[in-house]
Amino acid sequence: MSNPADNLLPLPDRLAIDPRSPHHAAAVLAQQADIGVRLNGKERFDVEEYCVSEGWIKVPAGKTRDRTGRPLLLALKGSVEVFYK
Repeated sequence: MSNPADNLLPLPDRLAIDPRSPHHAAAVLAQQADIGVRLNGKERFDVEEYCVSEGWIKVPAGKTRDRTGRPLLLALKGSVEVFYK
């Protein structure tokens, strides 16, 4: 039997959902499967950017916005795992 995950692009070491970021990979984000992120063994659903090799994720800081209207991000450090759902 063929696994649907076999046809997916490999997940990059660093990925951002903001199209203005140099780490935005539209081809990876446009695939049918969702991307899951675990920090220290706990799955997170609010991740804006991650880096596996450096061990951090960036998440919004509540409803706080910067002066351009984008969410203010906090960096959380730990063991990062990414996977297709």
